[in-house]
Amino acid sequence: MDSMSSQTLTTERLTTHVYLAGEPGAPPVVLLHGNVSSADFFDRLGPALAGHYRVIAPDLRGFGRSEARPVDATRGLRDLSDDIAALLRSDALGLGDRPAHVVGWSVGGNVAIQLAIDHGPRVASLVLLNPGSPYGFGGTRGSNGEPCHPDCAGSGGGTANPDFVRMLARGDTGTEHPAAPANVMTQFYWKPPFRPEPAHEQRYLAAMLRTHIDPGNYPGDTTPSANWPGISPGTRGINNALSPRYLDQSSVARIDPKPPVLWIRGADDQIVSDRSMFDLGVLGELGLVPGWPGPQVFPAQPMVTQTRAVLDAYQQAGGDYREEVFDGCGHSPHIEHHDRTLALLEDFFRLHRDRPR
Repeated sequence: MDSMSSQTLTTERLTTHVYLAGEPGAPPVVLLHGNVSSADFFDRLGPALAGHYRVIAPDLRGFGRSEARPVDATRGLRDLSDDIAALLRSDALGLGDRPAHVVGWSVGGNVAIQLAIDHGPRVASLVLLNPGSPYGFGGTRGSNGEPCHPDCAGSGGGTANPDFVRMLARGDTGTEHPAAPANVMTQFYWKPPFRPEPAHEQRYLAAMLRTHIDPGNYPGDTTPSANWPGISPGTRGINNALSPRYLDQSSVARIDPKPPVLWIRGADDQIVSDRSMFDLGVLGELGLVPGWPGPQVFPAQPMVTQTRAVLDAYQQAGGDYREEVFDGCGHSPHIEHHDRTLALLEDFFRLHRDRPR
C-alpha cells in the first residue's frame, strides 16, 4: 500500500481510515473489505487500479484503523453502508454527485449491495467478490432464505469460534492452535497450497489482528435459544448484523435504476459456499457441533444458490449480471488470481463507463 495515501477522514457518522490513490478527477472505484480483515487486503488491487481510476479503500467500522463505533445489528448492514455513503459525500473526497464503481469482497459485497439498495445514485456498478448470501450467514434453508428456526438460532455473534476470538483479541501470531488467526487465514481465506508472498501475508495477518473485539463490534453479543444449537442473535456487532434475523437483501431485485453486476467467486471457497465450513449446519452434520437435529431441521445453508436466485430475480426485473467462476480458487480471487481479477474489473468498468444513471 506504499503507493497509496493513508488518510483519516471524519464524517457526521464515523472517523474512517482510508487508502486513496489515482487522480482525483478519475472515475471513482470503492473497495470494501470483508469480515476480520481491512482495506490492507487490497494492497495489490488498489494500486493496480490507480492508473485509470480514483481508488478509495476504507476500513469498515471496527476494522483496521477506523473508529470502532458499535454496530446496531437490528439495522442489518445499514450502519456500514450509511458510513460509506457519508464518506462518499464528504468534501474531503470531492466526488460531488459522481457515482462510483463499488467492489465488495465477502461481507464487503453485502455492504455494497446495501449501498445500492439505500443509496442507489452513489453506485455506478457492483462487483461482488465471493459475497455473502443476501439472506445473511447461517440458519437458513433453500434458495429463498427461509429461517430454520423462528429466532434464527445458529446465526449471529455466538457462532464465532471462541478460541479464534480470544487469539484475535490478544494479537496471537502463532500457528500452534488450529483456530489461530494465521491458520484460519492460510486454510480458509484462500485455497491451499496457495500462499501470498511473505510481505503480503504478514500485512494480511496484521490486518486481521486489528479487528476490534467487543460485543458491539466483532463478533457481537448473543442470546440463549431453546432451538439447536442453543444460541440466537443478539442486537449488536457485525456477526449479528449478518444474521438472517436482521439481514434480507432480496429487495435488491426491485431497486431502480439497477447498476450492472459482476459476480466473481472462487469455485473452492470454504467460507461462502453451499457447504461452508463455517456454517453450523455443515459442522453439525460432520459431528463437530453436538446435538445436530438433522437436515430436515437444520440443513447446510446454500449460500451460493441463494445469491444466484436473488441475482436471477434482479435480471428478470430488468437488471444485468454476469457470473465468473475461478476454478482452483478459494475465498479471495483478487489475491489468489490477481491478474485475472484485475483484467475482468477493468473490462467491466470500461464497458459501463458511460452508462446513463
